[in-house]
Amino acid sequence: MRKGRCAMVEQLSLPDVDVLAEESTQTETSPGISAKSSLQAALGAFELYMQEQDFSENTVDAFLSDLNILSQFVGVGTAVGAISTRDLNRFTNWLVNERGVPCNQKSLARRVTALKVFFGWLAETDVLSKDPAAPVIHKPVMTPLPDILSEAEVERVLSVTQAMRHGEKPDARPHLLVTLLLHTGIKKGECMDIVMNHFDFSDSAQPVLWIRYANPRRRHKERKLRLPVWWPAVLAEYRAQYQPEQLLFPCTARNLEYVLKHVAEQAELPNGLSFTVLRWTCSVRDYRAGMEKDKLRQKLGISKITWREVKVKVARLASPAL
Repeated sequence: MRKGRCAMVEQLSLPDVDVLAEESTQTETSPGISAKSSLQAALGAFELYMQEQDFSENTVDAFLSDLNILSQFVGVGTAVGAISTRDLNRFTNWLVNERGVPCNQKSLARRVTALKVFFGWLAETDVLSKDPAAPVIHKPVMTPLPDILSEAEVERVLSVTQAMRHGEKPDARPHLLVTLLLHTGIKKGECMDIVMNHFDFSDSAQPVLWIRYANPRRRHKERKLRLPVWWPAVLAEYRAQYQPEQLLFPCTARNLEYVLKHVAEQAELPNGLSFTVLRWTCSVRDYRAGMEKDKLRQKLGISKITWREVKVKVARLASPAL
């Protein structure tokens, strides 16, 4: 064992980071429509939902375009509660064989996904008593799995950030950033919005980070995350060096991306290091450690709809090699 390896044991073990019990009561926001509402009205509410859930602009545009084709097929004034599984199967057949416009497998898969997300949302928010899109056959186009760090790569990364932390010119910021992302799985935007009063260290055995949102529409994404017991000490070193006043990271996101890039170079990571890589790595480590699936969903701050796809990828990434 190399000299200094023992000093890093607490960083290398899986952390006791968890969504606190108080956060398990999150519910989907009522969309303000009913089964008697027209498809057109429901699509308006769905667009707001996608924006609140941070769907990418491309995804929002694609889903709305696909669902507008559905409205052409069944009629914009049709009540969403009157649309059946049979109607949706007829729609997918029409897309492929009768519409007169080419529809390849990739386009069909995306349109079926749009149906499942839209009607799944209506069912989960109790607008519909059951999901008519659930039985629709879905043949997804396989997309590459996201990159994650192996445990060996995690160890190399932490060795690098520890060396920076205790170097000739000590810099705690890389270790603070990497461990924060690795143990909480927060997104880049959430990381950049952290202010000092979002931390609660009143209980030294259970330090806490609150993820807050200024936008009232996104308050349902707020959550309370446990931090490792040793993490406040790293924060204290960082504060002494950088003296942040309000924001934890009073710099641009690009600046922190450069920090991660430098760490990746020093750790010789072939696929680099990013906010996304660390978020997925955190998810997979928690999954392997046995965290309850719904608790992991809450920890990541994603909806039940988004979790449908995410959980499949996490499970595949966490599975042992064949």
